[in-house]
Amino acid sequence: MDLQLKIYNTNTGKKENFNPINTPFVGMYLCGPTVYGHPHLGHSRGPVVFDVIIRYLKHIGYKVRFVRNITDVGHLLNDADEGEDKIGRKAKLEQLEPMEIAQYYSDSYHEQINKLNVIKPSIEPRASGHIIEQIEMILKIINSGYGYVVNGSVYFDVIKYSENYNYGKLSGRILEDLIAGAGESRRELEGQEEKRNPNDFALWKRASEEHIMQWNSPWGLGFPGWHIECSAMSAKYLGKTFDIHGGGMDLLFPHHESEIAQSTVCHNTQPANYWIHHNMVTINGQKMAKSLNNGILLSELFTGNHHLLEKAYSPITLKFFILQAHYRSTLDFSNDALKAAEKGLKRLFNTLDLLNKLKATEKSDFDFNLLKNSIYDALNDDFNTPIAIAQLFEIANIINKINDGFTTISNTDLSEMKIFVNTIIYDILGLKNDNHDSSEYIEPLINIIIDLRNEAKLQKDYKKSDELRDKLLNAGFEIKDGKNETTYSIIKN
Repeated sequence: MDLQLKIYNTNTGKKENFNPINTPFVGMYLCGPTVYGHPHLGHSRGPVVFDVIIRYLKHIGYKVRFVRNITDVGHLLNDADEGEDKIGRKAKLEQLEPMEIAQYYSDSYHEQINKLNVIKPSIEPRASGHIIEQIEMILKIINSGYGYVVNGSVYFDVIKYSENYNYGKLSGRILEDLIAGAGESRRELEGQEEKRNPNDFALWKRASEEHIMQWNSPWGLGFPGWHIECSAMSAKYLGKTFDIHGGGMDLLFPHHESEIAQSTVCHNTQPANYWIHHNMVTINGQKMAKSLNNGILLSELFTGNHHLLEKAYSPITLKFFILQAHYRSTLDFSNDALKAAEKGLKRLFNTLDLLNKLKATEKSDFDFNLLKNSIYDALNDDFNTPIAIAQLFEIANIINKINDGFTTISNTDLSEMKIFVNTIIYDILGLKNDNHDSSEYIEPLINIIIDLRNEAKLQKDYKKSDELRDKLLNAGFEIKDGKNETTYSIIKN
């Protein structure tokens, strides 16, 4: 078993040994949602991927500070430096305050994403709550000679930066190609004439009179650019340099590339040592697009209320489906794929139930440590969940063979297998059994309470005994004391 965790670092293009800055502490920043609409299928992959990363880091002994932001200002239409603010535009359409929109869709995001049984952030900062920190960073960039002010807006000078640093390294872009590709058509766009170069990006934008969201600044009323937000918030809560920065591949350029440039100028260092990017979700081989009418909201997936869906799928089925592909590969959604994931998940939990009923013998006819180590090897190899899950199914096959009498397991291995399999499924993969009928848990719990009541009676603590009886009665369960045993019945409403 390889005990060393290796992570694919987008910044270097290779797998590297994971060595935190300040072991056992790990700082992680994940770019969160821009809250102007309900979360869709594509929004689910990042939280699921990084949930397993956080869970595994904790499992191997690290203490993780997980920061995931909410963008509630500055993200303009088409991810550009001109046009309307996405949240501001939604506010105008619905005739609400922008912060009402941000709150409503933040709540919607949390409601749906939390159904995936993902670990919540340690800190969830909002861009609008960190305007001061963003202005301070912009001032540093200007004072360092890499930012310039035009008509109340501030832009980052990409050409000047590239004289000393490599703008484009993270995304593999070459600045000369970017400049050539920008063309004069970029300059013809509204506001582009303010820039020294079309590839310069906004740090602060002057607000027009009709722009709803605006703040005072040294350059007049305006609002922050999209990229400066994450630079300011990650530095505030994780420090100038932290361990892991994550997000989708769609954020590689220009968002994360610009984050690196801003932080490098302000702090003379890159913000993160490891950059982790998950790939995109497609639907039946196509990108999600309004023109294709193939966007599926998470709420629609969980209720089955969408024309592309044959049925409803549970949040944990979706989570299991996501984890069956490596996070750096494209994930293609289809009804067949979801139904296969649902079937596999059910098999896994059925086997887990069977595991708890197995009987041990004197020896094992197989090497359990070999299977156990293969799962750890997969997770240590850039969090390879599909291989880890494949090995879980291999263990499931063995469990069925033990149950059918074709192989045997020792007492020691059986005890270890129960702990290990439950740890992988529940603690690391973060799965839970949505399909369990809660009634199957009632009888063991009621029997525990009956045992406590009987013990109280033996101790002649009749007050405690009556309290337990009355509490069960209030919950809908009637206790009947027989000559040899105590039973219960469910009271019908």
